[in-house]
Amino acid sequence: MSSSDPGPRFPNPAQGNSDLAMDISRLLGQATANVVEKNLGLTTAGQLLHQFPRRYLERGDLTDLNRLELGEDATILARVVSQHTRFMQKRKGTITDIVIKDNSGRPADLAISFFNGYTAKKELQEGVLALFSGKVGEYGGRQVLTNPGYVLLPDDELAEHEAELQAARPIPVYPATLKFPSWKTADVIEALLPVLDLDKVPDPIPKHIAAREQLMPLPEAYNEIHAPTDMESWPRARKRFRYQEALALQTALAQRRLAVMKQDATGRPPVHGGLLDAFDAKLPYTLTAGQQEIGALLASEVAQGHPMHRLLQGEVGSGKTVVALRAMLQVIDAGGQAAFLAPTEVLAAQHLRSISALLGPLGEGSLLGGTSATQVTLLTGSMPAAVKKKALLAAASGEAGIVIGTHALLSDNVQFADLGLIVVDEQHRFGVEQRDVLRAKAHKPPHLLVMTATPIPRTVAMTVFGDLEVSELTELPAGRTPILTYVAPLSEHPSWESRVWARTREEVDAGHQVYVVCPKIGDAPDAQDIPADKTDARPMTGVLETLEYLRTVPALAGLRIEMLHGRMDSARKHDVMEGFTAGEIDVLVATTVIEVGVDVHNATLMVIVDSDRFGMSQLHQLRGRIGRGGHPGTCLLVTGLERDHPSRKRLDAVAATIDGFVLAKQDLEMRREGDILGARQSGGVSGLRMLSAVKDEALIGRARQDAIRIVELDPDLEFHPALKLEIEMYLTEQNEAFLERG
Repeated sequence: MSSSDPGPRFPNPAQGNSDLAMDISRLLGQATANVVEKNLGLTTAGQLLHQFPRRYLERGDLTDLNRLELGEDATILARVVSQHTRFMQKRKGTITDIVIKDNSGRPADLAISFFNGYTAKKELQEGVLALFSGKVGEYGGRQVLTNPGYVLLPDDELAEHEAELQAARPIPVYPATLKFPSWKTADVIEALLPVLDLDKVPDPIPKHIAAREQLMPLPEAYNEIHAPTDMESWPRARKRFRYQEALALQTALAQRRLAVMKQDATGRPPVHGGLLDAFDAKLPYTLTAGQQEIGALLASEVAQGHPMHRLLQGEVGSGKTVVALRAMLQVIDAGGQAAFLAPTEVLAAQHLRSISALLGPLGEGSLLGGTSATQVTLLTGSMPAAVKKKALLAAASGEAGIVIGTHALLSDNVQFADLGLIVVDEQHRFGVEQRDVLRAKAHKPPHLLVMTATPIPRTVAMTVFGDLEVSELTELPAGRTPILTYVAPLSEHPSWESRVWARTREEVDAGHQVYVVCPKIGDAPDAQDIPADKTDARPMTGVLETLEYLRTVPALAGLRIEMLHGRMDSARKHDVMEGFTAGEIDVLVATTVIEVGVDVHNATLMVIVDSDRFGMSQLHQLRGRIGRGGHPGTCLLVTGLERDHPSRKRLDAVAATIDGFVLAKQDLEMRREGDILGARQSGGVSGLRMLSAVKDEALIGRARQDAIRIVELDPDLEFHPALKLEIEMYLTEQNEAFLERG
């Protein structure tokens, strides 16, 4: 068998049958099955067996209490150093206060309170080693646990021989909740392992791949991942399941890509002498090499009889809109229409302005498929009824070749004459259901171009957007200047605050404009809440309060200062953006509503208040709004955090580079990976069990190539039933949402 052979030559359906598909109730009883389903949402032996530990603890390696995060569900290995029980003052009963410590040698400790904790009082004596599980809270300025779950552990110094052997084993730590701590999952899996015939569980990884990767045999891996004999065995088991997960994920994505390729789409070949040629002839600048290369690629894919599915990512200002517009014009030349889906009304209106400006007279016509001109139409939810009716008619009749809109495009009453291309801007803000609603408005599956200005490391792109082909624009068009970024740490230099606003004044006096960005809208203060001595007032995190404050700063006297945020009505937002674009506003105080797409060439300075509240990629996105007109741009990251605060590292990283892809990778390394991978869209987890999109880049790449070869030769996995079963177990509801985000 060659090294590229995907596996067995003949189907063996029995290979896919195993105890993994069996209901937990048949193995452990209905009562246990009910508890597991209620707390973990798992129903089969395979799902439970794949509830892998997050980490492992050695009994001598106590948890570093300095690393606990407020609000997290923590599993803590620690030793009791003191205990005190007192009566409650306002009601009957007692509170038992426990103090636990780690072995770091630092003075860190953690207070634990048990209300009427009679058992805890008896068991948690000084010197006892225990595993605690609960949500980290705060009381009196220090971190605390209240009524946590706990389990006592045998202590090496006190244990008998058999207990010593048990004490030498690492402790697996599973994802936990208050009602179902880590050790309950461990207990259930400990009961499950002996009743399964692991030797009969089919291996989803073809033998030649397992040999190449030097993977631990599957039965041994299941035992060592859940009940490791020592601290050296579980990493080898984890390596096996990392590859197994990568292969399952990439095979599922390869099947999706193949399914797309089999769909019948309307090809939209270029038309000589059409709108696209006329647009290229009037373009006042030369496209970058990257724009030309990707433009040619899109032109060939849009001309095919199966749907294009492509992700175009590039830095802010790299020229993605021009590339997308050229693809839209090719579709219009061939008789189709293009829908441009934007996440906010401000961004949709901005795209209308920029696309209309690029097209000029070419965007003022009304002939669908004509060579003279087309019409660009805006459709948003807040438009007046008469204007909306006109836009709906233009889309349905085909009069509008390009329809730009927000979620309003998804409404049932929106119809197209012949929808040929969908362009989705900032895909991470949309779910697959929304995208599919729009696709359903076409007679045949339309071509799809997804764009993002949030740089995504390639491994993340091929993991999260694995059913899309990925292209990157890495060059900046001529005239764009690098943005200088500085951290303004007010904790160390309080006087720098006044310098920030003096710098703002200097920029306006030089004929430019300034953004001041705040992390939230805030609440309008009552008159009595404004300090009498307004010169001493500090800038606040809310837009409303910051606006009022800036109007009192002497250095900014006489400047035209306005605000922009999501709670303003659409007409007011439109007027403010028009005023800022026209140079009628000097300083715009805004939320992240200006994060993407807002394009004011005269804006050269951005002040980000409480910059530590933003993620690294978001800060990078925000600063991309300045320096767009050939003038140098400066971004000031204002923070009140102390120098040694962890979030200061993120600010220093943003200030150190303008390469968004470098920042995105650092962001992945510094933060919880799920945030980057879209946890908030998929129920709070990244969708990855064992994989790390940063650390396992090479592994994911190999698995992707293996998956492509397997699916090319066996698209329905008829010869790979164990891999098919693995995918079925992997694709829980959360992971379906995770996969579908592409």
